[in-house]
Amino acid sequence: MNKIEHIGIAVKNLNTSNELFSKLFGELHYKIESVESEGVKTAFFKVGENKIELLEATNADSPIAKFIDKKGEGIHHIAFDVDDIEAEIKRLKAEDFIVLNETPKKGADNKLVAFLHPKSTNGVLIELCQEIKD
Repeated sequence: MNKIEHIGIAVKNLNTSNELFSKLFGELHYKIESVESEGVKTAFFKVGENKIELLEATNADSPIAKFIDKKGEGIHHIAFDVDDIEAEIKRLKAEDFIVLNETPKKGADNKLVAFLHPKSTNGVLIELCQEIKD
């Protein structure tokens, strides 16, 4: 794992949260994107070398909707940049981590993504991210 790629924050209302975080960071988000397969709409902020992803559910069955129903708004996941997501999945499975996506899928911000179950990572949902190269 190279670095923290971003921190994901579950929010009830993306527009309201974009205003709040714009005031906090002193600048606007740089991207809004929908990921239909996950039932989520995202906004990304750049803060120095770091990124923050706000996530709003677009339907009641979305993992974000379920998270907010159970835990409320707040930090949802920490994402790590990797060079080879398939090799990293294989390595982590061999180390007995519970991998939720054995095959990476297309995520937001031009990334292939896979998640590790919080039961195997001290309660923290971990996302692996690899830049999609054209």
